[in-house]
Amino acid sequence: MPTPLDVLFADPDNLPDDGPLPQAVIDEMAAYADYLDATVPPKRVVDRNLLIATWNACHFNSLTKKWSLPKKTRVSPKRDYRCLWAMTEVISRFDVVALQEVGGDLRALRYAMKVLGPNWSFLMTDVAAGAGGNHERIAFIFDTSRVSLSGLACELVIPDEAEEFGFTEGAFKKQFARNLYAVSFATPDTTFILVTTHIDFGNEDTERLPELRGIAKWMQDWAADANRWHHNFLVLGDFNLDRVGNKLYDAFVETGLEVPFVLQAHPRTIYGRNDNPTGSSYHDQIAWFSKGKSKLMDLELAGGGICEIWGRLLTDVGLTKGSFAARISDHNPLWVEFRLPA
Repeated sequence: MPTPLDVLFADPDNLPDDGPLPQAVIDEMAAYADYLDATVPPKRVVDRNLLIATWNACHFNSLTKKWSLPKKTRVSPKRDYRCLWAMTEVISRFDVVALQEVGGDLRALRYAMKVLGPNWSFLMTDVAAGAGGNHERIAFIFDTSRVSLSGLACELVIPDEAEEFGFTEGAFKKQFARNLYAVSFATPDTTFILVTTHIDFGNEDTERLPELRGIAKWMQDWAADANRWHHNFLVLGDFNLDRVGNKLYDAFVETGLEVPFVLQAHPRTIYGRNDNPTGSSYHDQIAWFSKGKSKLMDLELAGGGICEIWGRLLTDVGLTKGSFAARISDHNPLWVEFRLPA
């Protein structure tokens, strides 16, 4: 049967090494597409809504040119064509996706862009060097039929006067482990700046807490400035927070950043529990300022949530959650929908 991945197979070198498409993959992807149809709002005509997501894609590097790898295999990488199909099915539902943990090997990203089609584009950082950088890139993937670039693309670099942003002397190395990446986008009716990052998962007091405090202060100042130019300003990504009420979460929101209520009851990772979603692994957030001179200008929140992946994908393979993470991710895609101005 035809699949979105057929565009890859025009090159004989990309043909699956394990033969025809298994029926289990066909059935699972049909069911997953139905689930996404019922979960994520459609892209409405005449640009009446905006769908934004963030996803830590868990070492999104290369992939193996097979349809489906068994539970026990020595083949590496474990991400295969089946996984790529599922991941692009998720990404295709949104206008812009902030993607963390894109690796140095770009095969999975290059193939994903081919599957998404000619109306899709991306921007990304270079590989972050050093132990804290973990050889990662940060990327924005976006649907050019819905949004366009409006000019800004930059990494945030700490000035020498770091104390101005709450970095006490000796408590911070004066650069983020993985620099925040900011890109501005436009629709026919509004403009918005998205700032994404993947906070260093280091010592809480000496590494994570200073980064989070610095980000919160920096975002407050930048959002107020962006507001003067009629830009909406949002922060999203993997902030390696633990839970509401934890000092890391408090540092993240202390300058007025707010995580919308509609996102607070959703587990951020496949290890989170639906009955206690903020209890642990509350890493991923989408936030903005809703008060004062830094608040959103003309975007009205319409909804939000997660796309479940564990329990819906690769169910017939019998994987542990750790093994599943290496093939899809250990993070749930987190998303919001905005109504655009009339």
